[in-house]
Amino acid sequence: MGRNYGLGSRDMFVAGKFALRKTVIDHHHSFATEAVLGERWRIFSEWAREKKVKKMEYVTQELVRQYGENLAHKVKEKLLSASTAQVYLSAVNTVMSIATKNQWETVSAVSDCGIPKRSAVRECAPGALDERAFENAVVAVQEKMGERLECVIMLMRMFGLRSKEASLLNSKIALEQANGTREVTIMYGPKGGRERKVPVISDDQIKILQRAADNQGNDLSMIPEGQSWKVWQGQKLRSARKIVNEFTGGGLHDLRAAYACERYFSLTGHPAPALGAKIADKTKDFEARKIISIELGHNRIDVVAEYVGGRR
Repeated sequence: MGRNYGLGSRDMFVAGKFALRKTVIDHHHSFATEAVLGERWRIFSEWAREKKVKKMEYVTQELVRQYGENLAHKVKEKLLSASTAQVYLSAVNTVMSIATKNQWETVSAVSDCGIPKRSAVRECAPGALDERAFENAVVAVQEKMGERLECVIMLMRMFGLRSKEASLLNSKIALEQANGTREVTIMYGPKGGRERKVPVISDDQIKILQRAADNQGNDLSMIPEGQSWKVWQGQKLRSARKIVNEFTGGGLHDLRAAYACERYFSLTGHPAPALGAKIADKTKDFEARKIISIELGHNRIDVVAEYVGGRR
C-alpha cells in the first residue's frame, strides 16, 4: 500500500479528495457534497501540515481531537458558530472513515473536543439564510434524493413547515389557496393536530407550490401513494437532513429558523437578534414573536427564541 492509504496521491489533501470522488462514483455522495466536504478537508489538511502531519496514516484520533479543541476555542471567541465547528470536524471523520474503509473511530465534537451543543436560545444565524449554501443543499438533495425531497426542503424553508407537515402537504390544494386567499392551511402533521394558516407573501412561495404540485402528480401529498410516513421518514428525510446539514451546518429545523428570521425582519424592519442585532423596538419585537409563534405552529412566544434569538 502506498502513501495516504494508496489513494493515488502523495499529497494528503488531494488523496482525501480522491477518496471523496470515489464515493461520488459509487453514488454515496453527489458532486456538490464532494465539493463541500473537500473544502472542509482542505482546511484540516492545512492545519495538520502546520503540525508537521502530511500523511493520512499519521492522522490519529488525538490529532483530530486537538483540531476539534482548536475549533471549540474559535467558537468560544465567537469566530465560528458551534454548528459550523461541528460540520468541520464531521468532514474529517467522513474522509478518514472512507480512507480507512470504515476502520476509523469517530471523534465526537461535543464529548471529545468540547465544541458546545446548541443553546435553546439561538445565538447565530441559521445556515440556510446563506442563499448560496442553501441553493447548494437543494441541488445536492435533488441529485441524490430526487425532486420530491427537493420540494419538501423548499416548502420547509419557504413556509416554515416541519418536515412532516411539508411531506403531507397537498400542494395542489395549497396552490389554489395561495392564489385565492394568499394563505395556506396546514392540516396534516402539526403537533397536537392544531390546524393553522401560513401567509403567502412572495411569488417565490407560489413558485415552489407549483413545482411541488407538479411533482406530486396524482398522489395526495409529497409521499408517494403506498409508502408509509415511517418509511418516508426513516429512508428519505433522514438522508435529506444529513445532506442539508453538510451544506448549511444545520439540519431541517434550521430551515424553519431561516424562515422565522426572515419573517422577523419583514415584521419589524430590523434583523433578528440571532444575527447579532440589538432589539430596536421592544413592542414590535413582541408583536413579531406572537405572529411567528402562530405561523410556526407553537403558539408560545418563548419558543420563538429558539428560532430568532433572545429578547435581551
